[in-house]
Amino acid sequence: AGVRLAYEAAVAGVIPILRPIPESLSGDRVTRVLGIVNGTTNYILDQMDSTGAQFADAHKAAQELGYAEADPAADVEGLDAAAKGAILASLSFHTDFNLDDVYCEGITKVTADDIAAAKDASMVIKLLAIAEKLIAEDGTEGISVRVHPTLLPRTHPLAAVHGAFNAVFVEADNAGQLMFYGQGAGGAPTASAVLGDVVSAARALVAGGPWRLEATKAQVPALPLSAVTTSYCIGLDVADQPGVLARIAQIFAAHGVSIETMRQTIHTEHADSALPAGDKPAA
Repeated sequence: AGVRLAYEAAVAGVIPILRPIPESLSGDRVTRVLGIVNGTTNYILDQMDSTGAQFADAHKAAQELGYAEADPAADVEGLDAAAKGAILASLSFHTDFNLDDVYCEGITKVTADDIAAAKDASMVIKLLAIAEKLIAEDGTEGISVRVHPTLLPRTHPLAAVHGAFNAVFVEADNAGQLMFYGQGAGGAPTASAVLGDVVSAARALVAGGPWRLEATKAQVPALPLSAVTTSYCIGLDVADQPGVLARIAQIFAAHGVSIETMRQTIHTEHADSALPAGDKPAA
């Protein structure tokens, strides 16, 4: 029909993010977008972090509060966040991305022990949708779009997003770092975003001109996860014996893996060796 589809409420609820990226930042170059865009998973992880609850108990609480659907797969498996990540990437990098372009990993494998280890290392685990411009080893410039549990330093702004709230962190060449925060779901907040689109469309019609159409597409290729170089936190249960950590370090070295930091906690029944690898926000 030659008009623009308005769908601000499709990502992060009431948070104004889909219009600011292509309009307010149209004179800049976005380099990375990462965000908490699913309130259910953020609530679950936040409960596990703040109360020490297991995943099943935190998920049950989310269902009782109405945050989680009866069939939670789209949320906890990361599919909802992946769809929103594809939309954010499409707007940020002027390229059409779909679900097949998004690497997706949910939170069902995150345990209370993982949360505790992250807390000991002054980190927090969040499910992030990440889209960033990268250059692969073969020199190809492309966009990595992915969703997975991510270690964040507790000093990072996204680490302070609690409950079912959403937040999107945008990095651009000249604007620097921007964060958009607010309610990511709920009837009234979502209605506010929908009505905002209706009013904008109505104003354009009253003005007598067509609503702003999408910008020219750049068609930058989507890069596979294998093109992404990042860092990881690895937790190991090992025997409390001399030389065990040295052997672990040798195995990592043999596979070309560098260890940035190492923490060892001794328990009464077994020794835990956690190797937090200095994870970056986009890891």
